[in-house]
Amino acid sequence: MPSPWRRRTFLQAAGGGALALGLTGTLARPSAASEVPGADGTFTTASDAEYDALRGKWRSLILGTGFSPTAEPYRTILTSLGTTAAGYRATMVPANGSLWPGRSWTDPEPDLDAESYAFSAVMNDSYNRLRTMAEAYAQPGTGLTADAGLRDAVLTGLDHLHTEIYNENTTRYGNWYNWQIGAPQALMDTCVLMYDHLSAAQIADYCRAVDAFVPDSVFASYTGTSTGANRVDLCRGVILRGIVGKDPGKIALASQALAPVFPYVTSGDGFYDDGSFIQHRNVPYIGGYGAVLHDGVGRLLALLRGSTWEVKDAGTQLFLDTIEKAVAPFLYNGLIMDNVSSRGISRIGGNEHQRAHGLMATILLVGQGASAEENARWRAMVKGWLQRDYYYPALKNPGLSLIRASLLQALQDDTSVKAAPEPVEHRLFPNMARATHRRRGWAASLSMASNRIAHYEFGNGEHARGYHTGAGWLSWWGSDFGLEQYSDAYWPTVDPYRLPGITASRKPLADGEGGNWGQPMPDAAWVGGTTDGEYAAIGQHLKGISSTMDAKKSWFCLDDSIVCLGAGITSSDGHTVETTVDNRALGATGAPVLTVDGKAQPVTQGWAATFDDVEWAHIGGQAGYVFPHGARLNAVREERTGSWRDINTGGSPDPITRRYLTLFTDHGLDPTDGAYAYVLLPGAGARTTAHRARDRGWLRILANSADQQGVRVPKLGLTAVNFWAAGTVDRIRAGAPASVLVREHRNGTATLVVSDPARQATSLDIVWNRGVSRVLSKPATVTAATTGSSLKLTFGDLTGQAGAPQKITVRLG
Repeated sequence: MPSPWRRRTFLQAAGGGALALGLTGTLARPSAASEVPGADGTFTTASDAEYDALRGKWRSLILGTGFSPTAEPYRTILTSLGTTAAGYRATMVPANGSLWPGRSWTDPEPDLDAESYAFSAVMNDSYNRLRTMAEAYAQPGTGLTADAGLRDAVLTGLDHLHTEIYNENTTRYGNWYNWQIGAPQALMDTCVLMYDHLSAAQIADYCRAVDAFVPDSVFASYTGTSTGANRVDLCRGVILRGIVGKDPGKIALASQALAPVFPYVTSGDGFYDDGSFIQHRNVPYIGGYGAVLHDGVGRLLALLRGSTWEVKDAGTQLFLDTIEKAVAPFLYNGLIMDNVSSRGISRIGGNEHQRAHGLMATILLVGQGASAEENARWRAMVKGWLQRDYYYPALKNPGLSLIRASLLQALQDDTSVKAAPEPVEHRLFPNMARATHRRRGWAASLSMASNRIAHYEFGNGEHARGYHTGAGWLSWWGSDFGLEQYSDAYWPTVDPYRLPGITASRKPLADGEGGNWGQPMPDAAWVGGTTDGEYAAIGQHLKGISSTMDAKKSWFCLDDSIVCLGAGITSSDGHTVETTVDNRALGATGAPVLTVDGKAQPVTQGWAATFDDVEWAHIGGQAGYVFPHGARLNAVREERTGSWRDINTGGSPDPITRRYLTLFTDHGLDPTDGAYAYVLLPGAGARTTAHRARDRGWLRILANSADQQGVRVPKLGLTAVNFWAAGTVDRIRAGAPASVLVREHRNGTATLVVSDPARQATSLDIVWNRGVSRVLSKPATVTAATTGSSLKLTFGDLTGQAGAPQKITVRLG
């Protein structure tokens, strides 16, 4: 049957028949071999064969290699791809202002408002659809492989988009991203896949359009929208434009422009020495833009490796180091923790497991350019995540691309790689107000806000009710339970004022509180803590978003538990203030037993109760909770209904209902000095929880006030204090605000770890009233140390240490 699309006479664009756009913007025919600038700025020889090889390489990085289209999971992925592409082709009707009915990019009042953002997004999405169709055409097993009708539809769509909107005569409107990153990437990917069917004139037209919207000037300075993941995305679009158009200058320019991404930063966007990653000035984003950056850099390094433009920047090792410093700490048993994904958690069709799948494959791709030792460690790490994710295994994700599926499946089939267990460690990220705590059998993570880190990010209509995700949200997962906690429609259905661990005013907040891209930050400096790498003291001076609520919150992360303290809780909002002990998602039908002080409570939906002087509580199959001084505890079972549209304008309006069991403390209306104290024991049984509640000697709460919060755990030889103000707690005295953790070891030594979370201490004296014979090691920040019946440490200026822990080792005397 003849194709319904108009036929063209195609020029084979390989060899000398292709036109390329030079840096001056004039069309030139490249010679078979010419002197061209490489990634290091020196000139060398490149040929048409090299461009052809690079296109082939990128084609493989899009489509994947070495898999059988009839084997799973590939057959399912390819079938799904073919079905999607067929649907796009069947409904594609080129018209003025659109390729698909009802999806117009024509903006009657083009500017930078939300409506213009939406119109420009349609243009971007149209290119994405064409890329999907091109993939179905190029891939085997889609049912549309080498289909002439699909080919012609793609070519018609490319021409239509170029003629109507994406050309050098159009003035940009709406979201810059759609014009400079989204559309160029999809366009160039499609050109690579359809290259043999494009004429030289078409290639020149499309390259000229990219040049117009992504001029060389985007790389002139590492600022604004040309930093971090955005810079990598811009480089990708221009490098591919250079390959498709055989323009060596473009490839050289963009490959060199990757250089600022590699060094660690001390402010703004990028990776920090402590493993933090920030995008959009003040938003932790390892699970979003960080994942994009790793995927982009990984692919570009693989693409250019061995070519004239191979990236040989010394900083690439810093980038490789971020796999273990920044990414791995937030991946747990096949999920990427939601507290580093910001707006991504509000998007329908994705959850913390699905976001992790692509990142896991990226680690394997990046590993191909790492040392043999690094690559071996990373492959073992990824295999462990693959094997332990019982909730949403990566290789059962139908949305996984073929390249990612092939990388993960090959690892799964490689019997020489043994799965690595999850590490037992604590990781503190002062530069993004996050922490992760991993133990055998569970992991937890803290999310905070400060005068450096936003409460949350709202933009593009996304993440409308994330306003309390920086209020001390304590998320946790078991190794073989609870991996679904945040993955089963949690965000559209949870009460946003009752996230686990937070303290919040019930003052009603508007969707998107703080404004579009407002990224509000509290005027609170003391946020962070200290750690010896196993245990930790974390604190947050919490100031509520658009609220008068103020609180001091501390978490002491131990071997099988987390001690949670709060004090100085005040507010004058005219609303009650609550601290949420936990809020467990129970899915559509879950009904675990809640036990309070040994008595099982009703499982009826809608049940609620208040208990006085509670010593312990337990949720069956989940966790135990101990209240060392007794507590007034509220408990609620409820079914909550919401939709993805409620939190993201691009989401479905269809209602979803999920069950929750919430434990919280009500501090009352406008409290003046509220407090709380509880211990979270993830995975503990009811008997273990009850025993811990009866063991009065296990934990001593040394202080819980607005000035200091501290604990002692004799069994662990641990004393930890957060000093909000100078003072003395037990044997420790601090001359200024600080976080201090002391570990006494059985070998007669002790470790002290001290930090200045507020970054305001120009000097600091710490005294430990314990006999010390000598100092074994200390950092340069310790300017004096006196031993004897007590240890006195004098620190110099700590303001430049970015809240990092300072570790001292001593011999006890």
